Amino acid sequence: MNWLLSNLTYPNILLLMLLESTVIPVPSELVVAPAAYHAASGQLNVFLVVLFATIGAGIGATINYVVALYVGRPVIYKFANSKWGKMCLLTEEKVKKSEQYFDNHGIAATLTGRLIPGIRHLISIPAGLARMNYWKFLLYTLLGAGAWHTILAALGWYLHSVVPENELQSTIKQYNHYIVIGIIAIVALAVLVIIWKHKKTKKA
Repeated sequence: MNWLLSNLTYPNILLLMLLESTVIPVPSELVVAPAAYHAASGQLNVFLVVLFATIGAGIGATINYVVALYVGRPVIYKFANSKWGKMCLLTEEKVKKSEQYFDNHGIAATLTGRLIPGIRHLISIPAGLARMNYWKFLLYTLLGAGAWHTILAALGWYLHSVVPENELQSTIKQYNHYIVIGIIAIVALAVLVIIWKHKKTKKA
């Protein structure tokens, strides 16, 4: 894993974001932002960084979706409570939290949920359990993941001009707190807009 993080080629970015979108704890901010940092110096292309990261997220989310669709809730919770689940930092509480978020926000949860830490990599599980239309699920997943990766890439590109590489990871962790607050505000606004549009359509 450390080797992959130290060698951010396009295939490695795709693989790491695929893992991050399953149940393996790979922090996307420590992949996409550093990759964009290197892109700012000409080593990579920032648009391809976002593209490959988003494709990886789509594949990883599809794996979660398909597993949840075919194995069902009891097996998912059994895995979450197992030794292997704990090794992946997965818990029953986290799965329940993602299910609750999906239940509260419906299919839009696959879009907004991709932006929320702790929910992001698990939101595809309740989508599979609910048998959500796969193509709609994939579209919303790619839009949400693309938005998140674009934000991280913009941060990495900006940091190239202000932070030396040996301070990059600690600075990203510092900024991450503010990013999370901003993202939650954006998600809250998006949810309000979706609810308002839904009510408006219902009245019409």
